[in-house]
Parts: sequence; structure tokens; C-alpha cells
Amino acid sequence: MTDLEILRTALLPDEPSPDVVDRSRHRLQNRMLAAPRRRVRPLAIGAGLVAAAAAVAVVVATLPGTPAPAPQPQAVAPVDPGRQILLAAATVAERTQVGAGRYWHTTTKVGKESWEYWTTTDGHEWYRTGKTGGKAVPASRPRPVRLTGAEVTISQILALPTEPAALRDWIAKGLAHNEYPAKQRDMAVLESLVTLVSTVPSPPAVRAAAFRAIAGYPGVHALGTVPGGEGVELPGGGRLVVDPKTGKVAGSSVFLKDDGTPATNADGDTYAVSAGWTDDLPK
Repeated sequence: MTDLEILRTALLPDEPSPDVVDRSRHRLQNRMLAAPRRRVRPLAIGAGLVAAAAAVAVVVATLPGTPAPAPQPQAVAPVDPGRQILLAAATVAERTQVGAGRYWHTTTKVGKESWEYWTTTDGHEWYRTGKTGGKAVPASRPRPVRLTGAEVTISQILALPTEPAALRDWIAKGLAHNEYPAKQRDMAVLESLVTLVSTVPSPPAVRAAAFRAIAGYPGVHALGTVPGGEGVELPGGGRLVVDPKTGKVAGSSVFLKDDGTPATNADGDTYAVSAGWTDDLPK
């Protein structure tokens, strides 16, 4: 017999005789039948049971040697692979220097057309298109560095915020200052972020912030492996081709023309893009 059983036996009185039990049972039944019926409040009963259960739980939890209840698994919302691609590219971009050189070289191709530009930090530029016979031709004046709806300087690009939310706010305020149509600002902010990771000489921390800001948009989805990297669908039907191993954009459906407005393609093709610093200028 255990210690608890010995204690229980010592506290219990002698058992009554069967006649005494029967008489007591009949008296209790008669009192129950004669007593007026009262409506029971279910909420009060429920609260009492909850309180009693909580008290029991506290007692059980405080008994020595009682193991703590195992933690229950929590449901975690899955992260879309498209967001994972952008976040992986952000991590790599943040650790990768954009290189050094005399010219910021960008190449944009779609179908059989291509455009190349070599721009120096002191304001000189050369370009090569299908109309220049394969030669790099000096531009009469350099194209301004543009985000959607606004001209920016290299100094401003270097000083851009490196936190995703702050970067979005900076772009949005610039669009509002330039009286960009309010209904189009959300999409214009996204287009500017795409420009920062594709064709603008953004420093590593700014590129990483732009990737993370794009990943934060609802409607970002993976499109699968495509030539040049991983396809990512953007809100509004836009597309990016990202190489998460290098942190670079190899293709984009967003391409800004010289006036800062998005270029359109009748076939809906994605522009192949590449950008980087170089010391070489074709003859």
C-alpha cells in the first residue's frame, strides 16, 4: 500500500450499514423532488469548470517530478519561392562589390534589338545601337540617371536609404514632389526599385534593400528556371530574371526610356539586361 493509500484509509470513517445507506438515499431523493427547480446558467457552470481545470493544472504543474507539457507546433505560413529568390539575391548583393572602372556599362536587348551605353561619372557618354554600325558613338549629351519620374544624381544614388521601407518611402516622396499621378505611384515605386537592381550603379547595400523591398510586395511568385536565372513574377504582370548566386538581374520587363517612362514591347518580351563597371570602350 502506498503512502497516499495509507493516508486515505486513516482518514475515512467506518463504512455505514446497508440499511443506513438506503434510508439516506431515499431522504436525498425526496428532498431533490420537493425542491423548486432552478434554471442553470451554462456560462457560470462553464466558467467554474474552467477555473477548476486551471486549478488542477496549476497543482499538477507544481508537483515535483512532473514533466512540463511538450510545446505544440505552430503553423508557419510558407514563403513563396519567388520571395526566397529575391531575398537570396539580396544577401549576395549585400556582400558583393559592384566593381570599379571608368565607365558604367549597360546593355539592354529584346528580340533583335539592343542598346548599349558607356557613361562616365564626369558626364560623358557613348552609345551603340543597331543604327551605329557596331561602333560606340559619343552622345551629344549624357542621359540623366533616372528612377521612374525623376532624375537623380550619382551622389543621390550613393546616399539612398539601405532599409527597404525607408527606400520605398524615399522614392514615393520623390514621385509626389514631382507631381507623379497618385494612382500610378505604387507601381512607379516598384519600377524604380527594379531599376535600382538592374541598370543603375547602386551600391551593394542599396541593391540589397531594393531586392528586399521588391520581395515584400504581395503577388511576387516564382516562374521557374529560365535562361539567365530564375524567373520571378511581379505585381501587375511584370517579370524579373534573377541569378540568386550572383545577386544580379539578367532580365526585366521594366526598362526605362530616356524620358524616364517605362518602355513597352508589343510582344510582351522580357528585356535582357546587364550592367557593371568597365575600363573598356569599344572603338
